[in-house]
Amino acid sequence: MKRRRFLADLSAGVVGSSLATLGVSSAQAEERKSTFVFVHGAWFGGWCWAEVVRLLAQQGHNAVAVDLPGHGISARFPAAYLTTPQSPASLSTEVSPLATITLRDYRDHVLRIINGLVSKGSGPVILVGHSLGGVTLNAVAEAEPSLIRRLVYLTAFAPVRKPSVLDYLSQPNFVASKLLPLFVGDPSRLGAARINPNSNDSTYTSNAKDALFQDATENAVAATLNLMTPDEPLHGLADDATVTAGRWGSVPRAYIRCTNDNAIPLAGQDQMILEGDELTPRNRYIQKSIDSSHSAFLSHADEVTQVLLQIV
Repeated sequence: MKRRRFLADLSAGVVGSSLATLGVSSAQAEERKSTFVFVHGAWFGGWCWAEVVRLLAQQGHNAVAVDLPGHGISARFPAAYLTTPQSPASLSTEVSPLATITLRDYRDHVLRIINGLVSKGSGPVILVGHSLGGVTLNAVAEAEPSLIRRLVYLTAFAPVRKPSVLDYLSQPNFVASKLLPLFVGDPSRLGAARINPNSNDSTYTSNAKDALFQDATENAVAATLNLMTPDEPLHGLADDATVTAGRWGSVPRAYIRCTNDNAIPLAGQDQMILEGDELTPRNRYIQKSIDSSHSAFLSHADEVTQVLLQIV
């Protein structure tokens, strides 16, 4: 018995010594098992999180960057967007092939991924959303709060008092947003909020950069415009994304403010933080700030990663 205890103690000591040699405590080793699920915003895809995912992987964390329905390799394009030269009249009137995709579709898609991870032993995940991706975070946490370890909103919409993103964009704290002038055509007729990343109009491209990623490098801007999709289903902006204190409000959450955001003005970000905190005063947002444009994962991936590691 003494020999068995000696061997058990020796084994534990070797493991502990090995971890110490690597500069890793047992608590840190456990922390490295964190699983992040990333949800992109309008017109983007899972690709936009690539650098953050890489940096997290180097720290031993697991990360999955989701392509929402109609985005990434599932993207579908209006024919007028792909013609050369483009016809502005056609692009502003052609109904979107994504018009029927709803916020529920987004929610269910992300839930299937999270359920798969949890069933394989990940434990509750850290769910991170950017921009319009915030409404998917709302919907997922409201449906299945037990699957989420923490919600993280990166300059993201988080409706509480108003039902939808469109309702917020008309609020005084959001009127400085530079998003709406980028829209092509009438979203209610197209079934989508359409922009034109493929535009040959240098003024339009400059305005898109100013709204979405004014502090990114020229190479990053060119690559991003090439990867973006023109249509964001209108349902994502118009469907009800409000939450309850008992379900969404039971999940720990954080908000990463981007102080130079021209798409979701800082005043609008702070309004949504305040609304969430008033709904659940005993479960308030952890707040962090980055001196960044709207697309912090392009220009400040290191800082985004460090903040995520601080709040998990």
